[in-house]
Amino acid sequence: MYRQAIRRLIDEVAETETFFRAGIVAIDITEAAPFTGDRTGHEDEIIGTKEQTDEYAYQWATVQLVGNAVPLVLDARPVRKGESRLEIVEDLLDSAKELVHVDNVLMDREFDSQHVLEMISQRGLSYVVPKRMQTSEKAQAERLLQRDQDRYETDRKLHLGKNEWHETTLIYRRKENSEHDDHRQYSVFMSNRGGGFLREYGYRWEIESGYRSIKRFMAATTSTDFGLRFFYFAFACLLYSIWRAVDLLVQVELTGEYERSPMVTADNTLTLLKKETGIG
Repeated sequence: MYRQAIRRLIDEVAETETFFRAGIVAIDITEAAPFTGDRTGHEDEIIGTKEQTDEYAYQWATVQLVGNAVPLVLDARPVRKGESRLEIVEDLLDSAKELVHVDNVLMDREFDSQHVLEMISQRGLSYVVPKRMQTSEKAQAERLLQRDQDRYETDRKLHLGKNEWHETTLIYRRKENSEHDDHRQYSVFMSNRGGGFLREYGYRWEIESGYRSIKRFMAATTSTDFGLRFFYFAFACLLYSIWRAVDLLVQVELTGEYERSPMVTADNTLTLLKKETGIG
């Protein structure tokens, strides 16, 4: 149902000359509000929280348009216990490619698996993803620190199994105003198109601001029911996407062009929705 709704939305905005069915997508996982108590019947859906506490949470995965395109949530899905990151990314990319032409994929470090990266490369897509630092990366960062070097690139082969390897480029970048005095001054990224694509990773942070906006559209609930909570999240993602699509249409109508800073507010959209449908 979500995919059908977002397709209709994209078909509408695609009639303008300012929206192109192509762009950069970002894949991420977010947590639902944590809870405690009885988990009977939902053991396969409860993942836990990213913090080590006695609370539990459902997790949702999304793929969003970022960059210069209008920010739309192309798909949202639950994360179930036992699912691999490869399965999640494949599913979301399949959904995204049915709607738009995907050029580049941005992900968080929890997706730094070589099998995920190989799958993306096999699809002919480029990627940028931060790498979790292992012993060799920490040692290299320490050497860069001693040389007072801000940036460094090196090719790396990641083992896929048997005699198969995934070729990538590691990009070390020094953080600005870091409070640390060791290897933690550096971040390490991986890309199959070299360091020139690293600047695009900044677009991934749009997901964080997007999630904050999505929460404004979410209905409050004390229920721990898996299906209900996911419906509320997916519906909020759809409302957020409607808001950004309406904003694009209004901007194009009034100015003939599109700027990413919204002209229409989320509150305006909620008010209009309530007036037209009675929801809200």
